[in-house]
Amino acid sequence: MKLDEVIRRITDILNQGIDRIGFVSPSHVIPQVKVIIAVIENLGYKPIWVYNTNGYDKPESLTKLEGLIDVYLPDFKYWDPKLALKLSDAEDYPDIASQSLKEMYRQKGSSLIQSEEGIAESGIVVRHLILPGFVENSLNILRYIAHEISPRIHISLMSQYYPTERVISHSGLDRSITAKEYEQVKEEMELLQMYNGWHQELDSFNHFRPNFHRKDPFQDH
Repeated sequence: MKLDEVIRRITDILNQGIDRIGFVSPSHVIPQVKVIIAVIENLGYKPIWVYNTNGYDKPESLTKLEGLIDVYLPDFKYWDPKLALKLSDAEDYPDIASQSLKEMYRQKGSSLIQSEEGIAESGIVVRHLILPGFVENSLNILRYIAHEISPRIHISLMSQYYPTERVISHSGLDRSITAKEYEQVKEEMELLQMYNGWHQELDSFNHFRPNFHRKDPFQDH
């Protein structure tokens, strides 16, 4: 898609009253992201720019976005390299994700500025999905963030894991997390004095689940 078409589509959205634009998993197109932001703002628009990422970003790439991104929305999936290799074929994920989060923190700090409606306008929200049988992975991620970055960073703690058809026969990933596992992680957050953020209800895996057998998998029917 050519740049003028991208710009047209974005301005069409902004003209409808939408005040934020998100880039999803955009680490491989950072030069294009910078151009898009510059063009849109030169046209007089000032949306909230959101960088929505799986956390697997080189820190040196993120430095190029300093002063441009309003909200960083990274995942922090794995602390154990063996687990990262097993589930995502990315043994270096823990090292890269931890360093990229440090760079985001350097740029934005721990404060999260929100609108009157509670929508993030500036700062960082770190998402972490608890996996069944891997509580220690979650605990180590929280400890790293609290001890090496800041316990004041906002955390979105997610319990929504559920086994899809592709993993239903995978030993260990064939179930949702238990109440005991979830409480262990929430208790660790309290011990670490990580009071900023949100956590899902334990039965969240039953809600907002896309049905990819439908034409519109994300639409309620």
